[in-house]
Amino acid sequence: MPTETERMVAGEPYDPTDPALVADRERARDLTRRYNGTSGAERERRTDLLRELFDAVGEDPVVQPSLRCDYGYNVAVGDDFFANYGCVLLDACPITFGDRCMLGPGVHVYAVTHPIDPDERATGRERGRPVTVGDDAWIGGRAVLNPGVTVGDGAVIASGAVVTDDVPTRTVVGGNPARVIREID
Repeated sequence: MPTETERMVAGEPYDPTDPALVADRERARDLTRRYNGTSGAERERRTDLLRELFDAVGEDPVVQPSLRCDYGYNVAVGDDFFANYGCVLLDACPITFGDRCMLGPGVHVYAVTHPIDPDERATGRERGRPVTVGDDAWIGGRAVLNPGVTVGDGAVIASGAVVTDDVPTRTVVGGNPARVIREID
């Protein structure tokens, strides 16, 4: 029988009050609290903390405090990843960033959701869907990526956009819900 953690990562309904998941969130809170307490002069320590928190970390990551995440172990970032101040990564399912991705301030990425049906929602169970961002993507400040979206290589998400569907490679999207504004030559 699968554990609640295994259900969560697989995108199946799971119980977030499971003691193992509660402990995992506490671990992530402790690591992010420590990370957020570092200074820019402590770059090596910051990278070490990210490597302890995240599943995978490429070369030369820069993440400006404050960072928030649920578990951390479902987040992978590629080489030269950059996240500006105040980013939130709700990682019940995997959140994957390719190489040279840039996140503006206050970007939120949600790989978890609650049921639409109120009776099902009342059970307290949640479910997730992975979020994947390709190489060379730029996500503007205060943008939101919703569960299950894939952002193609070289895409640009405008500030404040709410991404509810996949974003094609080398396009600029914006609005709520986000739509293609133009293609990038």
